[in-house]
Amino acid sequence: MKSGFVNIFGKPNAGKSTLLNAIMGEKMAIVSHKVQTTRHRIKAILTEKDYQIIFSDTPGIIEPKYKLHEKMMQAVKSSLEDADVALLITDVRENTAESHEIFSSLKLKVPAIVILNKADTVNKEQLITSSKFFESQAYSKEVVAVSALKKTGIDELLKVILKYLPQGQPFYEGDDLSDMPTKFFVGEIIREKIFLLYGDEIPYHATVLVQAFKEKVTLTKISAEIIVQRETQKGIILGGGGAMIKKIGTDARKDIEAFLGRKVFLELFVKVRPKWRDNELQLKEYGY
Repeated sequence: MKSGFVNIFGKPNAGKSTLLNAIMGEKMAIVSHKVQTTRHRIKAILTEKDYQIIFSDTPGIIEPKYKLHEKMMQAVKSSLEDADVALLITDVRENTAESHEIFSSLKLKVPAIVILNKADTVNKEQLITSSKFFESQAYSKEVVAVSALKKTGIDELLKVILKYLPQGQPFYEGDDLSDMPTKFFVGEIIREKIFLLYGDEIPYHATVLVQAFKEKVTLTKISAEIIVQRETQKGIILGGGGAMIKKIGTDARKDIEAFLGRKVFLELFVKVRPKWRDNELQLKEYGY
């Protein structure tokens, strides 16, 4: 039996969350085209007959600008400390030097596999050049090309991971896919809709707090607050005549119903909490 922690690191928007979802065959992490969508370390448990891999999606590595960013980078640090294998993911179309700088700075003490993501978007020559560059780096055990979005190269990646995974008994019993509570995933689904429906400012100033989660006989009742920093942002979230918050609710409810496999009644409220991203107590309350 092989068992261990395999943690994913890289720049924002390299495709960490998309890769995790492709490996698991389930939507475990929210995705959007915007950077810094992931704020938490999200664990996903892949259990097969002869191995158990606990994957972690981590926030993109950035220079912190406020306390929320610091919390995000603490999640990266804890993932570095307990990793048995590190997956270093880079967008193959981007400057290799930038990813190399980040990978070098991690000071890894475990085997690292470099993943060239979006391999389907470049020609063979560019893929070979990038592969050779990363193969020559001291931190790199192997290089694997994938397309996380198209789910190609995933089986090959799993074979390579298993080569470096230590022997050991499973950390988790049963068939759970994560150790995170259901409420967490519900909040993330709502937050994803904010990233998808609004421009560049609102998603980064907003978070979601699930206040009530009650399972009735025929449906699940969920009440959640969308937290923003300013009254003007509250107005934007609500939209004219409440049209935008209704859209968030409709889109989120569909995904939550698919996730839970049952009917959902979803209530959304908007609360203003000035400077919550720099408030230690509020960050703790919101799960950071």
